[in-house]
Amino acid sequence: MYRKNQTVRLASVLLSALLAATASQNAAAQSAASQSAGRTVNIGLGYIPNVQFTPFYVADKLGYFKAEGLNVKYQHGYVSELMPLLLQGKLDFVVGDPEDAIFARTQGADVKYVMAMYQRVPVTVFSLPGKKIGSVADLKGKTVGIPGTFGSSYFALGALLDSGKLKESDVRLASIGFTQLEAVRSGKVDAAVGYVNNEVVQLAAAGIKADTLDVTAAYPMVGVGLMTTGKTLGGNNALGSDIAKKVVRAAQRGLKFTVASPAAAFKLAQPVFGTGGGSLDVLRASVPLMQSPVTASSGLGFSDPAAWSRAVAYLQKSGKVPTSFKPADFYSNTLISKTMK
Repeated sequence: MYRKNQTVRLASVLLSALLAATASQNAAAQSAASQSAGRTVNIGLGYIPNVQFTPFYVADKLGYFKAEGLNVKYQHGYVSELMPLLLQGKLDFVVGDPEDAIFARTQGADVKYVMAMYQRVPVTVFSLPGKKIGSVADLKGKTVGIPGTFGSSYFALGALLDSGKLKESDVRLASIGFTQLEAVRSGKVDAAVGYVNNEVVQLAAAGIKADTLDVTAAYPMVGVGLMTTGKTLGGNNALGSDIAKKVVRAAQRGLKFTVASPAAAFKLAQPVFGTGGGSLDVLRASVPLMQSPVTASSGLGFSDPAAWSRAVAYLQKSGKVPTSFKPADFYSNTLISKTMK
């Protein structure tokens, strides 16, 4: 759901953005830190207005940001477009896959993932019953559609194949963009990497029970969440840190309302994303992803350190992340309120 052509392109974009941002970042950070009540916070939300961003829309609609003395502006776009804006100080936060923060960090960007909207990656490999794909082994020789060689969907598929002792070369990967549902239904691909709270739900609404392969055991990463820069986190600047805490607290309240009242949250958010931006069934399927035993004890939005450790270990084993990095380099739970459950 969080878009970019390929990981290599993001690395190139990030390096260019880092160079372009060097001169302006300090001035932007100082200007931001000098503002207090009524400060406008700019948050990039990946892709287009969509039901998946309901907790953020709700936080705005119900005045949770206003209660923190903040105004919020959302900007939608591909993550490859939003990340450079984050690095240049034109956005304060971006919502995206944890891998976006990971690869930004490994390219030298001071970026951290600070709140998990989803406690586990929502990725699944789905197919129609007639394809008889019930295990990882059944993927061998099959055509598997993927959005592209980037993001959680690509890395989760790699981990799933690895868990079944298969390589990418054992399947035929087809880059199909975000047309997974159409590609599977038309028979263009045998299976596709999609989302349990999207394509699988849409097929069920059409009376089709898809066969799915769970990826979470192989790739136990948290899902999409909120990330920001070290400048926005404040560093030695107490005001900057205070603003970051307020943003996360408002977002946590949005999560809490959505989890407690999906139908009410959907009604509040739908004017933002419209009738084509997703259904209540999709939101209801998303709510379980927002909760876990970890959130029950540590608060909604908390990142499970064990999940990060296992997922980063796979990325390092596969050579995608240097072994010099530790999982804690990529995320932080310091802004999470444990009382927000």
